[in-house]
Amino acid sequence: MAHTFANLLAHVIFSTKNRETLITPDLKAKLLPYMGGIMRNLHGKVMESNARPDHYHGLFSFPPALAVADALRVIKTNSSAWVHETCGGTTFAWQIGYAAFSVSQSNLSEVVEYIRHQDEHHRKVTFQEEFVAFLKRHGIAYDERYLWA
Repeated sequence: MAHTFANLLAHVIFSTKNRETLITPDLKAKLLPYMGGIMRNLHGKVMESNARPDHYHGLFSFPPALAVADALRVIKTNSSAWVHETCGGTTFAWQIGYAAFSVSQSNLSEVVEYIRHQDEHHRKVTFQEEFVAFLKRHGIAYDERYLWA
């Protein structure tokens, strides 16, 4: 083929270091657009994003030449540095790991709605319960001893 055609969608989830509740409503209002800008600079797109005080959900569209690990390293590193520069003296940091789950075009609107309604969802389910459920739903093996380290 003469051209590259791709629709690489992923639901990404990662938490603040030690799941500390550091994402205030004020920070969230500034942080989410900033993270979207980082992804645009990488030639990708954040199609939907939301954050709770201790974790982040994003629906990303990746360009074909960008690895998920590279994108998330850049987004997490630069957004953390930006929080330090903007808020000064903060202990803000992202956890080292992340989760990324492929999303089909046919399931796109369902994932968008799920991400948009995080506040409602977490009235019933903790982040830890939610994360383990995602791992199980996607058939990803894990060892509970190392899951939250």
